[in-house]
Amino acid sequence: MYWEAVLSCDDFIREGVIELRKKIILDTDIGSDLDDSVCLAYLLSHPNCELLGITTVSGEPVKRAMLASAICKVAKKNIPIYPGAEKPLLAKQRQPFATQAKALVNWDHDKEFPQCQAISFLRNTIRQHPGEITLLAIGPLTNIALLFTIDSEIPKLLKELVLMCGIFTNQLAGVGPVEWNAICDPHATAIVYKAPVKIFRSIGLDVTWQVTMDKDEIIKNFKADVLKPVLSFAGVGFENRDKITFHDPLAAAVIFEDSICEFETGKVDVELTSDRLQGLTYWIPDNVNGIHKVALKVDKDKFFKHYFSVVNNIDEFNG
Repeated sequence: MYWEAVLSCDDFIREGVIELRKKIILDTDIGSDLDDSVCLAYLLSHPNCELLGITTVSGEPVKRAMLASAICKVAKKNIPIYPGAEKPLLAKQRQPFATQAKALVNWDHDKEFPQCQAISFLRNTIRQHPGEITLLAIGPLTNIALLFTIDSEIPKLLKELVLMCGIFTNQLAGVGPVEWNAICDPHATAIVYKAPVKIFRSIGLDVTWQVTMDKDEIIKNFKADVLKPVLSFAGVGFENRDKITFHDPLAAAVIFEDSICEFETGKVDVELTSDRLQGLTYWIPDNVNGIHKVALKVDKDKFFKHYFSVVNNIDEFNG
């Protein structure tokens, strides 16, 4: 009876952990800006993240897969990685190179990956776990648009779609008017925003731009092993800048702590007719018929406390 009780208790605890863990697939253009690597380090460190796979997108997707592999190996996680679409659907290529790949010489990483299987992986995995997967897209939306076009049922099978994409308010003076991920493949952006996803959240540049950290603070707080390759990649990323903006990590963090941002529901349309403004995101509040939850505010201190408590495995972060 004693051991039966212990086993029952263990099973209960195990079930509780499983219920808390979130199944996530990451779609990323890691290798251009540093925040993709910062985001991946966070996901690999989060105790309640079950990272089912990574797909890469944009120019040199295999090199981007190698960069993701390097971080996964340091984290001692065997995560499936699939190079995805290299070119936008119709627009010109704005991001042809994975510039941070120069740092790969310093890190162990896989060099061979399944080819031409990224969309199939996304489709099959989501179908195997209907209503359970959060798809986090932090790069141009080419892979996601192809997925939704090939299998129109996939949007309804997702638990949640979270994007680092767009600009939705006028609180970001002097930047824009079009956000990078949206403009890199505007036609893909338009396809994705028309998809009938049950929970569809966007964290735009106007909000993510508020969570920045100076280079010195980055070096001071990037203590965890999983962040060491990120600092190595930063040798490339810091050449022309003295700070990092945590665009993509903020999008990941709201999956686990949605109170970090304040969201409002509305409708998003994407500009395609104007050559100069292709990819511009128009957002109108609509609590009745809207399906797009857009971040309007961020608690910067709460975000940084949460992020570094996760990646450094500590209870508190003092800044």
